[in-house]
Amino acid sequence: MMLDLDYPTLADLRARAKRRLPHFAWEYLDSGTGDDRALRRSREALDEVILAPQVLAGRPVPDLSTSFLGRRYAKPFGVSPVGMTGLFWPGAEVTLAKNAVKDGLPFGLSTVAAASVEDLAPHVGDNGWFQLYPPAVPEHCEDLLKRAKAAGFHTLILTVDVPGPSRRERQRRGGLRTPPSITPRLFFQSVLRPHWALAVAKAGTPTVRGLAKYHSDNEPARHVGLAPHAAPDWDMLKRLRDLWDGPIVAKGVLVPAEAKALQEAGIDAIWVSNHGGRQFDGGPGAATALPLVRAAVGPDFPLIYDGATESGLDILRAIALGADMVMLGRAWLWGVAAFGAEGAAHVTHILTEDMTSGMIQMGVTRPAEVRTRLWDNLV
Repeated sequence: MMLDLDYPTLADLRARAKRRLPHFAWEYLDSGTGDDRALRRSREALDEVILAPQVLAGRPVPDLSTSFLGRRYAKPFGVSPVGMTGLFWPGAEVTLAKNAVKDGLPFGLSTVAAASVEDLAPHVGDNGWFQLYPPAVPEHCEDLLKRAKAAGFHTLILTVDVPGPSRRERQRRGGLRTPPSITPRLFFQSVLRPHWALAVAKAGTPTVRGLAKYHSDNEPARHVGLAPHAAPDWDMLKRLRDLWDGPIVAKGVLVPAEAKALQEAGIDAIWVSNHGGRQFDGGPGAATALPLVRAAVGPDFPLIYDGATESGLDILRAIALGADMVMLGRAWLWGVAAFGAEGAAHVTHILTEDMTSGMIQMGVTRPAEVRTRLWDNLV
């Protein structure tokens, strides 16, 4: 089997991942909150972005490399932090970190990943970004940041759009508890997915290892949806600037005025995101907000985007709307759940080839040049 022939798109990997994951794990990965309307709005907003091909431009040779926050990356896309990554395949965090280093991509690790920052230290290279859900105890938060820095993570992501848990009804219906525990219902679902079940049996039930030291044996570390954590506010942002000596990114911004306020407060980059539609079903699609945020912060301020990105063309669409870096979450987990490390590498391959093909059609050599090919600006 050749992956590029049998699985040429991320949708193909998604379909195989769904077949290999138990229902509760799939519902956790695939769902938003409410009726998934915010999740769908992100997809619909990207679909509305039309880019124009260019004729008689010869055959350009695209260069996808990009500078972002003082570092050089081989591509303008990377691995977004996802909670409980190891639930979708044991060791997924390490697999994705290794792939990111090999392919020159930024790699984001969540506070509530199954692996700890220490687990990733041998593998993250110079590509590590750490996403913070601040523990409720200030001393724990400070210690966690010191651990992340010591493990080699240089960029801090403060998720600003989780003041409290969302309901995530599909996830509840799927039966997943936090911390994960095997109930009869989940056991039956797992038996139906023997490859996943055998892999988990060998590796052990995933837990939030990074927070384990801050909890007693009677209160195991839990996913952010249930565990007590500090709701981020402006005072916290100021404290983080004193505690972290590298770039700080604010993730989960949609409102232009709030983006401008964060810029004026000294944040280093803004991440336009609706949290994969998982926090507030009444919110806009991230791609709807992106050009408005770009207009608010000006042409040169670093912007990151995520939201329903399912192809290299979608990355180009986001860049055309104003993004400098595009991060993907679910897509990488589709690849890992489908084919392990080979699947992660195949995601990079799909995105790179699709971006390259699209840039050739538009007659551009650098990703940012796609902004000149927005259809609405040419007709």
